[in-house]
Amino acid sequence: MKRILIAGTHSGCGKTTVTCALLAALKKRGLRVSAFKCGPDYIDPMFHREVIGIASHNLDSFFCDDDTLKFLLHVHGKNSDISVIEGVMGFYDGADGKGSACSLSQITGTPAVIVIDCRGMSDSIGAVIRGFLEYKRPNNIEGFIFDRLPERLTALAEKLCGELGTRYLGYFPKTDITIESRHLGLVTASEIDDIKEKLGKLGEAAEKCIDIDTLFEISEHALPEFTTPGIRQSGGAKPVIAVARDKAFCFIYDDNIGLLKKLGCDIRYFSPLADKSLPKNAAGLILCGGYPELYAGQLSANTEMLADIRGKIEGGLPTIAECGGFMYLHDTFEDMDGNAHTGAGAIRGKAFRTARLQRFGYVTLTAKNDNLLCNAGDSFRAHEFHYFDSTDCGSGFTAAKHDGRTWDCVHANAHLYAGFPHLYFYADTRIAERFVCACKKYTEEKQI
Repeated sequence: MKRILIAGTHSGCGKTTVTCALLAALKKRGLRVSAFKCGPDYIDPMFHREVIGIASHNLDSFFCDDDTLKFLLHVHGKNSDISVIEGVMGFYDGADGKGSACSLSQITGTPAVIVIDCRGMSDSIGAVIRGFLEYKRPNNIEGFIFDRLPERLTALAEKLCGELGTRYLGYFPKTDITIESRHLGLVTASEIDDIKEKLGKLGEAAEKCIDIDTLFEISEHALPEFTTPGIRQSGGAKPVIAVARDKAFCFIYDDNIGLLKKLGCDIRYFSPLADKSLPKNAAGLILCGGYPELYAGQLSANTEMLADIRGKIEGGLPTIAECGGFMYLHDTFEDMDGNAHTGAGAIRGKAFRTARLQRFGYVTLTAKNDNLLCNAGDSFRAHEFHYFDSTDCGSGFTAAKHDGRTWDCVHANAHLYAGFPHLYFYADTRIAERFVCACKKYTEEKQI
């Protein structure tokens, strides 16, 4: 199974640019390509999807056990000529050894290529190469790509790779192709008018400057054996799950949707921005994260949708609301300028903007009481990434970080999970199974 991991020295070193450029070049060659993102990021897979035309999937060694990681890589990559995995942060960076690109490479037996941002360097490039090769072994590092490297220094980079016993796999020149950032990272792919043209130019640059033939050759490795994770399916009704998806709500894992479908759900997307009510016969609701703060006025003006969601939740509709979806459920939520807008009113209080990231990173959630997703005392892994906060974050769970910090979070009862932590269903498939069971029960009770 051919696969390659494009990792980097640090966040912002050019991983996403190089990955998208490589995907575009491979696709232009007529190859069937699949794409993956190491870690919990939502935005980078959107760019992958723009390039290859199909969903990109997350692989996260903090969320998932080894078998599940290998299973997901196999399922989504088995019909491709090559899979390209984009790393996260720096190659070795993670949470207490978990979640890093290095750990993913080791678990899945995937060869790694390191992208070095060469801006402002010449001979010091050698020190970076040596450091990454020798810091930890084994590391599966097969070679290096040099981003923002002047063409006049390519001979030096190739010479340094030879001296240090690794592969020179090309460079990526400084270009005028830019992708803007905002408070949660890059803007989403759908917001860039000329995205196709930009990605095409990146592919042309990759074909010219990156040794794609060698990358393709070194990507062939057998996938380590794995046990397919068990999924408990129950009979009965096929519940309709209403899933928010538009410009304001776009942060949702494709594998979460895929698992719900495996469990027998009928997924129906809707727009809190444009639609006036939830899909007909909805027996479950998922309000995912995104950028409600950028569309607060339009969301607030859609009073029919706000009233329908509030009424359905108060009537017991099984609901998962994460981060931006949680903000939307408040009495009021602020926009980027600090102006308050009316929300759905299912959560008493106000969601407001802060000056910095709040409680950023991986967490382990432990339930205080029986709730929609689990029993009291059960734990599962999640992550937080938000600049906003709430006057009432909830107290249904205790969140714990690997450094010992803890706090209360999430509004949780028999039909509701609403809080800032994002969920990845393959971290513990039982949370999806329990949610679906609640939706089936709702279908039967409401006779829909």
